[in-house]
Amino acid sequence: MAFIATGIVGINIEDSIDLNPVLIDEMEFCERISAIRALSDSLGFHLVINARTDSFYTSSGSPREKLSESIKRGNKYREAGADCIFVQPVWEKETISTLVKEINAPINILSNPAIGAGLPPSVRELQDLGVARLSLGSSLMKATLALIKKVADELSKKGTYNILLDALTPLPDAALAYKMAIGLNK
Repeated sequence: MAFIATGIVGINIEDSIDLNPVLIDEMEFCERISAIRALSDSLGFHLVINARTDSFYTSSGSPREKLSESIKRGNKYREAGADCIFVQPVWEKETISTLVKEINAPINILSNPAIGAGLPPSVRELQDLGVARLSLGSSLMKATLALIKKVADELSKKGTYNILLDALTPLPDAALAYKMAIGLNK
C-alpha cells in the first residue's frame, strides 16, 4: 500500500470489478476491508474507507431484493472496518431514506445526472434524507468533455470560440482553485 506514504487520507473500495454482473464474495470483500483497516491502524493513522456496494448495478432481482442486499452488505462492510458506505446508483428518496435508516454507517450517494433517468435529488434533499457524503463521480469530467466538444464544433463550423466566454474562469480564480486543489492554500 505505497499510496499511504503519499499522504492520502481516504480510499474508495468497490465490491465489483468493472461493474461485472457478479459481485465479489461478501466475506472476501470484508476480508479486504479488514486488511486495509488493520494496515492503517498498524501505521498509526485512521484511513477513511468508503466501501461501495454495486448491488443495484449488478445483482439480479427486484428493486426490493437489491435494496435488501445493499443493506446487508453495507452493514457487513461497516463491521469489517469501513467508515462510510457508498450505494449507487440510487436516486429514489424512499430508497435513500431506507438506506440511511438501515445501514449503521454514514451513507454516500452518487449524484451524477449522466447515470439513470432524470435528475438526482438536490444537495438539500440529500441532507434532509440524512446522506453524509455526496460523490459527483465522473460527471465533472463528462461535463468538461462536453464543453470541449462544443468548443471544437464551434471552431470547425463557425471559426469562432465564443462559447468560452461563458465557461472561462478568471485567471486569479483559476490560480486560487489550483492552489487549493494541490494543498497550497494554507
